[in-house]
Amino acid sequence: MSEPDEIYSTKHSLLKDFAFGGDVARVFPDMVRRSVPGYETVVFMTGCFARLWAKQNSNIYDLGCSLGQSTLMMHSQVDCPGIHYFCVDNSSDMLQGCAQNLKGRLPETIYTLLNNDVETVEISNASVVALNFTLQFIDPKKRKAVIRRIHDGLLDGGMLIVSEKVIMDDLEQDQSMKMLHDEFKRAHGYSNLEISQKRAALERVMQLDTVQGHRERLVQAGFGCVHQWFQGLNFVSSVALKSKGGC
Repeated sequence: MSEPDEIYSTKHSLLKDFAFGGDVARVFPDMVRRSVPGYETVVFMTGCFARLWAKQNSNIYDLGCSLGQSTLMMHSQVDCPGIHYFCVDNSSDMLQGCAQNLKGRLPETIYTLLNNDVETVEISNASVVALNFTLQFIDPKKRKAVIRRIHDGLLDGGMLIVSEKVIMDDLEQDQSMKMLHDEFKRAHGYSNLEISQKRAALERVMQLDTVQGHRERLVQAGFGCVHQWFQGLNFVSSVALKSKGGC
């Protein structure tokens, strides 16, 4: 059972950069539910996409897997023999929580937990790769190479699901989205102190791209078809297909 997210409920005299440590792992389900509009829909649809694109005797990767919710959803919907799941996260606390969540719910022989950076993990024989709210925490200079490596590790016809918080091209729209997102968090019980302290903690570790920036990176990496299928305020999700023939 997830604990309530009260990490920023009291004034921090020394506010550290946000990190996916044990304190975040303990409250993560509550945190994303109250902070990320449409998170449950993105995870559910990750399973739907995986069901449609998973190929027999291939690998499925959950990059930046956190507690493994996308993996659990994909496994619940994929009915395809010979699938092996790779759950990758560079936070040992998150990966420990993922191990606890998967235990008894997935046969141990069909998944591997990797305490590794998304930038360096080997990707091969992949039919589906999930990259949900992970790229935004990777050095912007390394993002192009990450997407290219995913593309190269996918089988022909394979799919990448990428979900991110974004900035809007239009400054006025971007400010409106930020205001609405803050209101979303207030409606879920966060105080102004919590909102402001978490924003400050994230400032140096989460750097956002525009929707167009994400699309251009995917196309440049070689993906033949890119579709944005979801937007909830300033959170979007897209699917990209490795297809020589385009869409």
